[in-house]
Amino acid sequence: MSIQLTVAILLLLSAIGFWMGRSRAVAVSGGRIASLHSVPGYYGAFAAIWAGLPALLLVLFWLVLQAPVIETLVLNGMSPESVLTWARAALAPTELERVSGPIAVQAADALGETQRQLLLINIRNLAAGQEAYVNPAVVEALRPAAAHYDDLQRIAGWSVFAVCMALAAGGLMLTRRLIAPRFRARNNVERVVVWALVVCSIIAILTTVGIVLSLLYESVRFFAYVPVTDFLFGLHWSPQTAIRADQVGSSGAFGAIPLFTGTLLISAVAMAVALPVGLLSAIYLAEYAPRRVRSTVKPVLEILAGIPTVVYGFFAILTVAPVIRNLGVDLGLDVSSNSALAAGVVMGIMIVPFISSLSDDVINAVPQSLRDGSYGLGATRSETIRQVILPAALPGIVGAFLLAVSRAIGETMIVVMAAGMAANLTVNPLAAVTTVTVQIAALLTGDQEFESAKTLSAFALGLVLFFVTLVLNVVALRVVQKYREKYD
Repeated sequence: MSIQLTVAILLLLSAIGFWMGRSRAVAVSGGRIASLHSVPGYYGAFAAIWAGLPALLLVLFWLVLQAPVIETLVLNGMSPESVLTWARAALAPTELERVSGPIAVQAADALGETQRQLLLINIRNLAAGQEAYVNPAVVEALRPAAAHYDDLQRIAGWSVFAVCMALAAGGLMLTRRLIAPRFRARNNVERVVVWALVVCSIIAILTTVGIVLSLLYESVRFFAYVPVTDFLFGLHWSPQTAIRADQVGSSGAFGAIPLFTGTLLISAVAMAVALPVGLLSAIYLAEYAPRRVRSTVKPVLEILAGIPTVVYGFFAILTVAPVIRNLGVDLGLDVSSNSALAAGVVMGIMIVPFISSLSDDVINAVPQSLRDGSYGLGATRSETIRQVILPAALPGIVGAFLLAVSRAIGETMIVVMAAGMAANLTVNPLAAVTTVTVQIAALLTGDQEFESAKTLSAFALGLVLFFVTLVLNVVALRVVQKYREKYD
């Protein structure tokens, strides 16, 4: 029995429980709904929760434990002869010589973690019927283990199904007995909802903590190779390290200043385009545009937010970059084929809907009484917008601006296609530059060895970028708090 089918049946039983609980509540009320402590829907929700939630929690718990439990049982059940046959075909001679002796006594326990995972991959492929992906020399030796793996999965699936059905049936019978006119169904349902919200909040916090800790751990490993000062204040970025000491470029340069400069340069160009265009378009749509124009222009403007970034990259490299280059040639300027200006302009166009849509919503949320009071004092529409509406909407506009800045800093595809990947230390928008996110993507592309400074530098870049974003959030929060106290 598959987990997916078990979950589907549990959801069906929860729906049945909702119908049963609601019907039972109506029945025990004798047709007088007002005599119930809660509306019938709460009784249905209470029955649905107890019919599905305990069993679903069991399924989630088993999904966490399934792989390690079954894999441990399979490996412990393998004979030393089977493990040794697999090792002779899969391991290098030096590895085989080191583990062949212990295998005769400990079987799979003599293998290292990487070797155990490789053995399990072969067993899982054989159990799934993908014999073509397994070395023919070890198929017969691993067939009993694959059969054992398949049997354990089948037994586990049916066992989980049986226990879940028992829990669901018990939940339905229990809730049916509890449903009565004075039963506080709403309180019980809301208590479960509150706990669910608490659990979701804890998961979000733990996820953030896990991300930060993973970045810190890998960054500390990187800084064991490269000093922090060289990374933060170095002026040259060339992470291409050689394998042998006699090769050219055997010691890479990990100065991140060119990457941060390129990121800030492109983001500044993008915001110089997006902020005035987005904010002014929001002011027009909210305060000046007729209803018919607004209902047409706003959806069309928001279509820009749904265009894939790779399409913007094509537009930048095929249209915007040649126009900027030709214009620069006409003016006698030295313009690179890939430039920060081209990437920033297109990125700004992409960000316009974020600022425009959010700012429009914030401006429309300003109370009409503020407008009426300004008009009553003799202010014109433009004066009201400048001196009343925009200051009142400033917290939301700052939030929109922060979202746009974060979007600009995190963009990768447009920069790769329009600005290139050259780590140049320059503030000239007509030159080719690169950004932090582009280098992170380049460093982690393909099969990488996580023991080299080159790969670990991506985590150090991510950690610095995380703290930069955190500082932006703190500054924006301070601005929002200051003006919210003033205009609330």
